[in-house]
Amino acid sequence: FLLDRSDAAVLPIKFIPQYAGCFHCRILLKSSCDVRVYEVECIVNTDHAEAELEFLTPAYQAVIQDIPISNMSSRDWKLEAILEGQGFYGPSLINVGLGETALYPLMFKPIAEC
Repeated sequence: FLLDRSDAAVLPIKFIPQYAGCFHCRILLKSSCDVRVYEVECIVNTDHAEAELEFLTPAYQAVIQDIPISNMSSRDWKLEAILEGQGFYGPSLINVGLGETALYPLMFKPIAEC
């Protein structure tokens, strides 16, 4: 342990994940007069999380793009979707089971030419 100026203990941790997901760790620290347990959760995203979609459809006609979401973590995911922008629709919640790939149906339905 290293102590900084505020007498807080600094515990350096090196974490090298092999894939994206949610990782949990329990750290047990013991001394002759104290026992402490810390739980750490690390969320790892892939480098390629950004994507661009282009929708072409006549005004007032909907088009749906199924977006795959792969869960390679060690537990089920319950995800909340927040859509921004006029004319976009989709479920507000989606569940992706452990080791599964779910399709998120993103709909674009323009109300005018744009």
